[in-house]
Amino acid sequence: MLNTLLYSHLYRWYESNRRILPWRETEDPYRIWLSEVILQQTRVAQGLDYYLRFVSRWPTVEDLASADEAEVLREWQGLGYYSRARNLHKAARMIVESKGGLKAGQTVFPTSFEAIRALPGIGDYTAGAIASFAYDMPYPAVDGNVYRVVARLLDIDEPFDTTAGKKLFRKHIEQLLDREHPRLFNSAIMEFGALQCTPVLGDNCLSCPLQAQCLAYAHGTAELLPVRKPRPKVRDRWFTYHIYLTTMDNGQWTMDNVCTLIRRREEKDIWYHLYEFPCEESNSSLTGEAGPTAKRSNSKAILQAQPVYAFTHILSHQRIHARAIIHKVQKMPDIPGTISIRWEELNDYALSRLTLRVVDTVRSTLPR
Repeated sequence: MLNTLLYSHLYRWYESNRRILPWRETEDPYRIWLSEVILQQTRVAQGLDYYLRFVSRWPTVEDLASADEAEVLREWQGLGYYSRARNLHKAARMIVESKGGLKAGQTVFPTSFEAIRALPGIGDYTAGAIASFAYDMPYPAVDGNVYRVVARLLDIDEPFDTTAGKKLFRKHIEQLLDREHPRLFNSAIMEFGALQCTPVLGDNCLSCPLQAQCLAYAHGTAELLPVRKPRPKVRDRWFTYHIYLTTMDNGQWTMDNVCTLIRRREEKDIWYHLYEFPCEESNSSLTGEAGPTAKRSNSKAILQAQPVYAFTHILSHQRIHARAIIHKVQKMPDIPGTISIRWEELNDYALSRLTLRVVDTVRSTLPR
């Protein structure tokens, strides 16, 4: 009875308030999968543009599988959590290359929860979302919005991001799931958390259609929920980027006449397989202006070292204290692992958000 009343109020609210989003207007599992991966750790407003660019450039899973990883990372640039893009590309290739994956010349996207769950980068939530949205299978789609709604509806103060908490929440969400209309239920409860049952409630509780079913509202605890486990300590790191610039044919120091050095990060660390300027990491505060590798090679070629530009860049569990130093040189230093490119060609490479900030700063110092 409680669930029937909940569904009635929730679906009526959803019909009146839902946003028109392209991945909701399709049952194509590829496009639904793509949207779910993009929207992990990403707001809809930001993710929408990326989704539209991806489906325009790679409209099918075969198209995405045939792309180079560097192309995918470049298109992903700015979204962060780049392992999502690498797993997306890897999974596309697995789908296309899987034995028996072709039917009348068409690639078949996995059609069972277990097969979807087995793809790289797919957890229970994403697998449930794809299974329910694409195939209307009775699996819950659980994101942060859903955790928040369920925590408040049932007044659960167990942290939802612990092993015990995930197990507890999954049990309750399984009980709440509308098994006759899983696609509608998952879409509605996710949208309800995004638009109505928001982190900062304000007056939303007063206008909430689920108010009568909400235990947290009755107990006055809604603003306190959901509960997270304590965050891990943030790790501080110190990076120095050396931007080497030289002109072509001893010409003018303008943006279209300058070359620079970049390298690809190969360490299994943040920004794996993205490009950046030659970088040194130190254990504490940043000192010194000339890169030691550059000093050992072509030190006489340095014409000018510009003032230091400082940045602070925050990741989920790391705080990067970075600085960039511009070196105008007659000849590029021989630094292993780097390649020389024209400054304008930087747009062809996948760069981290921090490197993009450095690029923008350096660009402001160069006339066109």
